[in-house]
Amino acid sequence: MSEPLLKIDRVSKHFGGFTALSEVCIDVAPGERFGLIGPNGSGKTTLINCVAGSLRNDGGSIRFSGEEISGIPAYQRTRRGIARTFQIPRPFSSMPVVENLLVPLEYVAHRGPLLSADTRAEAMAILETIGLADKAETPSNRLSQVELRKLELARAMAARPRLLISDEAMAGLAPNEVDEVLDILFKLNDSGITIIMIEHIMQAVMRFSQRVICLDAGKIICEGAPRAIVANLDVQRAYLGA
Repeated sequence: MSEPLLKIDRVSKHFGGFTALSEVCIDVAPGERFGLIGPNGSGKTTLINCVAGSLRNDGGSIRFSGEEISGIPAYQRTRRGIARTFQIPRPFSSMPVVENLLVPLEYVAHRGPLLSADTRAEAMAILETIGLADKAETPSNRLSQVELRKLELARAMAARPRLLISDEAMAGLAPNEVDEVLDILFKLNDSGITIIMIEHIMQAVMRFSQRVICLDAGKIICEGAPRAIVANLDVQRAYLGA
């Protein structure tokens, strides 16, 4: 078996007297499509914040590509290949769509002068992949909800990730829009990117994920293939409803 791309070993996180994560252990393989589900407050966002670096875990170990990353800042984790989207899109609203990609391309990937020709060409290639090439010069504050979700994915892709954490990228979308975002995630995974999907839309989780973990109250209550997860009584009681 190959070494996990991401290894979360007995990770804990506390906020005062509240335990948000309790010795969580997860291995994510290179190229895997991995689903993370659970009720609100179960610890999903806390966990990915610990992985991405916006929070520091209080206990345990997080290793990415064999390297311990628990003690390094978020921007260094991004440069090592970890990118994420946010539940609420956070574009540079005064900038055109293409310029939203130039920032991560310059400061994460190229680290060179802004607006160089090769950087803009790379930004346009990402927008073509995501399906926003025709909106390149549109101010991001004029995008629709699904277009904002796609821009979040495009901005994450501009960091050239090996691991993409998609945090509720389909929240609030219509069924046909969910299909559009799913198609993009499949395309990105086919290109070799490992993807962790955090999502409440179970049809999307079932269709996309090869393996799913369910968190409840900061602990893993079930792990397995999607069909086994939805059939699990503990998952039904905690999350899906009996």
